[in-house]
Parts: sequence; structure tokens; C-alpha cells
Amino acid sequence: MSAIPFISSSQLASRRWKPALWVAVPVSLFILGLFYYWFAVADRYAIFLYGHRDATPFDEPTTSRYWMSGLVACGVVMVATVVVNWLLGRWAAWRRRTYRAPSWEQVWLLSSVLLAIGIPAITMTVNQPTLPPLNAAACVAATLIGLAIALAPGSWAAERPLDLVWLGLDGMGLMPALLLLHAVELPSRGLTNSRTAYLAAIGGTLAGVAWLGIMTGLRAWRRKSPPKAIAVWAAGLGLSYLLMPVVHHLLFAPSQYRYISTASNFFAFDPGVQIMVFAVTAALAIGTTRLRQRLQQPINSEDIQ
Repeated sequence: MSAIPFISSSQLASRRWKPALWVAVPVSLFILGLFYYWFAVADRYAIFLYGHRDATPFDEPTTSRYWMSGLVACGVVMVATVVVNWLLGRWAAWRRRTYRAPSWEQVWLLSSVLLAIGIPAITMTVNQPTLPPLNAAACVAATLIGLAIALAPGSWAAERPLDLVWLGLDGMGLMPALLLLHAVELPSRGLTNSRTAYLAAIGGTLAGVAWLGIMTGLRAWRRKSPPKAIAVWAAGLGLSYLLMPVVHHLLFAPSQYRYISTASNFFAFDPGVQIMVFAVTAALAIGTTRLRQRLQQPINSEDIQ
């Protein structure tokens, strides 16, 4: 009888965490590399627009640019994660093998340790002015929240790429509300008139609802099982708050001033308004999912024949 090798629980744990470590290290180094470039190497007057409209290094718009840089970095990670995992999945399928992406939760936990140390070490020590602890902590928090959303689609891209496309199309239905609904606060700040603000906020949200209705019909027609509401909501968050800041940074900023956007281009000034935006879009995701579950009809024996 051949001997069965004994494998301890610690060895099993290390085997489970090793693939995640191979992903967490390059992801963390990439994000830290961007932070080092933005805060230590690049011209801060260009990256964070010091002096633009009399902006100072620590006024409200500029400080929001600091933590928005974490979302831009995570947006690049999200795109890269989807592309790389899709390629690995297709390569494995071509070789008639199965590729499973490492658990995004494990990758996030390992990355969070490196980023929680590295981001303050960079932002609080290099160039002038260095960031105070509160601003550095905001950079860490935004990056870690963004990274959780950025890493989640990896397994879908590797194992269920078509489902990921459908999910992305669902997420597009939440983008108008996530990006435009907070316009209701702009008239009180003298930034636009009430008619324009409410047309953008309500009209955009209704357009998103119509899009979700179209996607619901297409899913029913193609008999695609509905994803969970949290997946639809996360898809909307990723497209709105990770991908769009990257698009703004790369395509909408002048080539000589690749600046980081202020948070007000994507988020509400008032935390209460932003909570309302989150609540409305979460309700849309939940309501759409429940409607799809009710419309979903099981395939009967006649359909199978």
C-alpha cells in the first residue's frame, strides 16, 4: 500500500494563499508606483492643478484630487485585471484546461497590507507639500474601497466572460443615476439653474431605468439568469467611479496636463446627497433583480424536447 503523504493545515493554507500573493504583489507595486509618480516625480501643478482658479494645496478641490488618485489607480487595475484574466482563461480553454482566478478577497487582503503602509510612506514623506495624516488616510481608504471593486470581476473574466459583458451592460443602467443624480444640489451652490439640474438628475435616472428595462427584456429573450443585485450595483460603481475617472484622466485632460479630477465631477458635495445616490441606485439594482427573478420562467420538458 502506498503511503499517503500528510499535509498539515498550515501547508494547505499556504497553497491557497500563494496564488493570491502572486497577484497581490504586482497589483500593489503598480498602485504604489503610480502614487510615487504622481506625488514624487510628476509636476504637482499639472497633476493636482495647484494654482488653477487660485487652488491651493489643501483647499477642498485639491484635497479631493489626492484621494481621487486612488480611484484612478484602481480603475487601471480593474481594466488590467479583466484583460489579463480573460486572456488566461482563453489560453487555458485552448489547452483544454481550467483556469480559476485567485480569490479577489485574498488578493485584496494581502494588497491592503502593502498599500496601507506604502501609500502613507509616499504621500507623507516625498516632495512638497507632504500630506498630513488625515489626507494620507483618505488616499488609503479610497484606494482600498476602489480595489475591492476593481478585483471582483477577475474571476468572471476568466470563467464567465460573456456573463461579465451582460453584467457590464446592466451596470451601465446605473451610471446616469450614479453620475448625475447629485446634480440636484448644484443650484443651491450657484453652479447651474434648477431646470438644468433636475433635468439631468431625473432625466438621466429615468434613462437608466429604461436601459435596465431593455436589458431585462434581452435577458428574458436570451434566457440569461439574472445576477445578484449586489453584482449589478458593484458593476455600476466600477464603471462610474473607477473607469470614468481613468477615462477623464487619459482622454479629457489636455496632454500637457494629465490632471486628476476633483471628486465633485463624480460625487456629491454633501455626504447626505451622496448617500441618497447610493440608496437610489441600490434600490434600482434590487428592484431590477427581483423583477427579473419573477419574469424568469423555468425551462419545461417541452422546451428541452
